[in-house]
Amino acid sequence: MADMSARIQFGEDTIDRARTANEPGAASAYKRRISIQEIDAESVVSEKASGVRESDFKQRQVFKGWTLLWLAYQSTGVIYGDIGTSPLYAYSSTFSSPPERPDLLGALSLIIWSLTLIVTIKYVCIVLRADDEGEGGTFAMYTLLSRYSDIMKSDPRVNRLVKMERHNTNEMNPTNRGVRTWLEKSKIANAMLRILAVLGVSLIMADGILTPAQSVLGAIQGLEVASSNITNGTIIGVSCAILILLYVVQPLGIHRISSAFAPIVIIWLLFNGVFGIYNLAVHDYTVLKAFSPYYAGDWFMRNRTTGWINLGGILLAFTGVEALFADLGAFSRRAVQISWLFFAFPCLLLAYIGQAAYISHDPSAYSNPFFQTVPPGMFYPSLVIAILAAVVASQALITSTFQLLSQVMHASYFPHITMIYTSDKFHGQVYIPLANWLMMVGTVIVTSVYSNTTRLGHAYGVCVILVTFITTNLVTLVAIIVWRVHPALVFLVWLPFVTLDGLYLTSALTKVPDGAWFTLLLAVILASFFSLWRYGKEKQWTWEAKTRHDISDILPKSPDASNHSGLVLSERYGGGELTEIDGIGIFFDKAGDFVPTVYEQWLKKFRAQNEVVVLMHMLALSRPHAEEDEMYTVSRTSVKNVYRMIIRHGYNDRVITPDLARLVYEEVRKAIMRGAVKMSPSEASSNGAIAEKHVDAQDAALVAKLQHLDEAYATQTLYLIGKQQMRVNPKYNFVKKILLSAFLWVRENTRGRMEKLNLPVDKMVEVGFVGEI
Repeated sequence: MADMSARIQFGEDTIDRARTANEPGAASAYKRRISIQEIDAESVVSEKASGVRESDFKQRQVFKGWTLLWLAYQSTGVIYGDIGTSPLYAYSSTFSSPPERPDLLGALSLIIWSLTLIVTIKYVCIVLRADDEGEGGTFAMYTLLSRYSDIMKSDPRVNRLVKMERHNTNEMNPTNRGVRTWLEKSKIANAMLRILAVLGVSLIMADGILTPAQSVLGAIQGLEVASSNITNGTIIGVSCAILILLYVVQPLGIHRISSAFAPIVIIWLLFNGVFGIYNLAVHDYTVLKAFSPYYAGDWFMRNRTTGWINLGGILLAFTGVEALFADLGAFSRRAVQISWLFFAFPCLLLAYIGQAAYISHDPSAYSNPFFQTVPPGMFYPSLVIAILAAVVASQALITSTFQLLSQVMHASYFPHITMIYTSDKFHGQVYIPLANWLMMVGTVIVTSVYSNTTRLGHAYGVCVILVTFITTNLVTLVAIIVWRVHPALVFLVWLPFVTLDGLYLTSALTKVPDGAWFTLLLAVILASFFSLWRYGKEKQWTWEAKTRHDISDILPKSPDASNHSGLVLSERYGGGELTEIDGIGIFFDKAGDFVPTVYEQWLKKFRAQNEVVVLMHMLALSRPHAEEDEMYTVSRTSVKNVYRMIIRHGYNDRVITPDLARLVYEEVRKAIMRGAVKMSPSEASSNGAIAEKHVDAQDAALVAKLQHLDEAYATQTLYLIGKQQMRVNPKYNFVKKILLSAFLWVRENTRGRMEKLNLPVDKMVEVGFVGEI
């Protein structure tokens, strides 16, 4: 909560901090770490100058032993709920009448090979390796590419802190280097890449609205098998009640929810696996011949256009595959690989094979494949576990939505809203309250409107296959630019996957008039909002970049010794002496490099200076707690009695507290006492001073400095916070004015409020100023 408080109140424009190498300990020959060049003097990226350390950057968590097995157990409770409940409706969505045996074998063969090629080989073995320091999803691949190539503009106030991992020119073969150069220089390619990344995120979020409705309805419809008197209204009502309960428990956190749900999914998948073996042995073991890809080919040869259209039902067998990658940040690559390869994959194969064996014996069973094929005496236990598994199925995309939304917030594609980290041990597990309640409302509405799994399936499949299609193309670029695999080899792997994805995608698009238009529309709306926010932020950054100054440009040394404060404004602000105000002034600094805008505006408007000024920057880390000995960094500026202070904090550290003034005072005093108040390299050079100077505690100058600080603290402490208003440049055309006005409206209604800070209200001062974008 402390992390998000800082992000909302002072870090509205915070971008995810620079990352370290993709694989800790990787050989330097594999990749070279370089810093953005032309660093300004006051924002030198060094531990001494800016307070940024290597340990501050986001790093991948690596788990081993029992912890890894526990994560694999937890991932089973979240990731496989969606793909694991597909046996409830895969065959019923594929066939509209009792299938003939060749068609049944063809469908089974397609399911087997789709699970093998798309899920196991493409996602589990290849795509999971294209993560960005443990984060998954299409947007994570985009940010990974941006660290290896110059394709994404970042906030000019923090881009000097970004560490690139771009390969040296001589470390890449000419073909790979040519692809990277083309990607960097082509505005069209750049725009398309951004659109694909944002659309992929939007599709998964739209999917997150449909998945709970699809899975819960699929399970509750099993009640019709138990009693034909149950009405459709009852089914919808029960489904909505279960969905509301699901969202109500989300604040408990992923680690608790996944631990509670894992036994349900494990039992469910075991039921499917055991039932599959039973049906295979009792009814028709010859369906095992569907492992031959011949029957998949025969499906198309026999059914042609009809077979191609019916792929829209078969692809439901691997819906939820995108959650394997999108939920990666909440677990880990190895945990997902272990749980899929050694448990979920075998159980699902047995489930579909067993259902096919039963349907071969009784073709009418296709309409409700799971409940019709349960062994004698197991119906009611199966019904109970199916309903529970359906609730769990919804969790996969809910978790994905939280993970992906946190990524786009960090990259400034979405306003910073409250985000809660739910685990100290597993750093990537987050919960976003606003998204949770909006999803609940949307899912209940969709459940009520669509009312059955067949209609939902038409809307549902397009999201899944379009995301997998986008993923196939993005991971291809990752292989060429990041992994440096020769493009010819990449093409040989890409071609069969994109062909398979293309077959499913074109088939799913035929369902657009039947309901798929809803998900596409929802995804386009989300993608448009993400793009609008990013467009507005880039315009805002452009204005802010023009207003950032070094402190010596604002407060040059005063030639007039009679000036009590010893300070005058520079000529660009009209010159003139500054009036000294008693006490300490703590100015909140969002960027932590140049002069905070709030301090500049204070000097400009009020022409006054506090006795002691502290420019305080909150540095939010991607771990729960900052080490005590590294939490505070104090340095002095070229202006007397003006200090920079960086407070490094984890997302569970409470920093903004009523006694913040005392903490700041004590840390500044400690720094002075131990002679640790240092000048930045630029200041040391300009003043001919040494960067670090030992000061004798008995020295009169030191005593005077400490006395001055003590007296200022005893008088008063003010917290000065900036409120930046923006207006649209009147020179823009009508369309740009509309877009930027919409951005400013959203910005104004989502930014933090000063009165919500946990600080004494009588000590807070808000300084307003206006910028033009």
